Amino acid sequence: MERLTIEPRPDWRERAEKIGFEFHTINGEPYWCEDAAYSFTTAEIDMIDDAAQRLEDMCLELVDDIIANGDYGAFGLTETACSLIEQSWQRQDKNLYGRFDFAWCGGQPPKLLEYNADTPTALFEASVVQWEWLNSYRKDSDQFNGIHETLIDAWKNFGLWGHRLHFTCVRDHAEDLGTTEYLRDTAVQAGLDTERLFIDEIGWNGARFVDQAAKPITTLFKLYPWEWLLQEDFAAHIQPSGVKLIEPAWKMLLSTKAILPLLWQRYPDHENLLPASFDAAAIHGAKIAKPFWGREGSGITQYAADGSIADQTAPGGDPAPDRLVYQQAVAMPEFDGFYPVLGVWVIASRACGLGIREDRSAITRNTSRFVPHLFE
Repeated sequence: MERLTIEPRPDWRERAEKIGFEFHTINGEPYWCEDAAYSFTTAEIDMIDDAAQRLEDMCLELVDDIIANGDYGAFGLTETACSLIEQSWQRQDKNLYGRFDFAWCGGQPPKLLEYNADTPTALFEASVVQWEWLNSYRKDSDQFNGIHETLIDAWKNFGLWGHRLHFTCVRDHAEDLGTTEYLRDTAVQAGLDTERLFIDEIGWNGARFVDQAAKPITTLFKLYPWEWLLQEDFAAHIQPSGVKLIEPAWKMLLSTKAILPLLWQRYPDHENLLPASFDAAAIHGAKIAKPFWGREGSGITQYAADGSIADQTAPGGDPAPDRLVYQQAVAMPEFDGFYPVLGVWVIASRACGLGIREDRSAITRNTSRFVPHLFE
């Protein structure tokens, strides 16, 4: 693995906008970056791919055990949430996508930092945008990127023929809207009937959820976290309405950082896991404190080996900021002053692509840059 310094294409903005990538620049700063690229060998890509697939299989086994034993105590979930989780798992509701974030610089096995299992973004740029870049920059190289085709195949297997599939996200958020519209486009390419509306446009007619045309919402893709959704007034209607949600309710067990200590308990000393615990004293040396539902690097505290605070990010609206997990700190790889995080995408529980974000800080924040990759 190495970081290449390259010359950006002079018309990269126009190219990005031509394929629908409107949020390439955020707050005046480039989010999509072409002045660098990460290069891998085929063997390295195989190692990353294998690690993500192995972890996905482990996560599904853990979910099955938790639900079979009714062991929800570590999650701090309501009875309603637990009931929704159990019903969705028993119905075998299909999941669509997730992203494993790894720390890795080659050599040793990748180490899992966290699993974004409910509402991950950076999907469109990992799928379409960096593929367009590769075909323009170096056609004789390859890329770990089967995301687009795998998404289309996944939609075809959801059993939604004859149903209208609604897509929703919050207003005034370019990245969320871009991700939602991209996913909707892949569903259209799979032959499904789709409709988009914002989360505040979802109605309730006393018996079911409806869209603005009063048409029933039977299946809903929501780029809106489950922990937020369950705080909404209409959350009480989810179960009686029979609406099918994507991601399904059982993904709540994987979308919280509480999964990190539970994975470590079940698979101690696994090569792709870092020691993690609900008890700070159980993690020796430098450690990271993470809120259960923290997003985009919010609410994280990094402790040095002597217990002093080495770095800290601002809170970000976590519904339970005092519920923390502790994970052993790992030396993040550094290239030219940037710290990359490798995000491996799983579609329908199949590892199929890589997207890389880098930051000047070892804690990846919502201001991080997306950088393309290739392998030989």
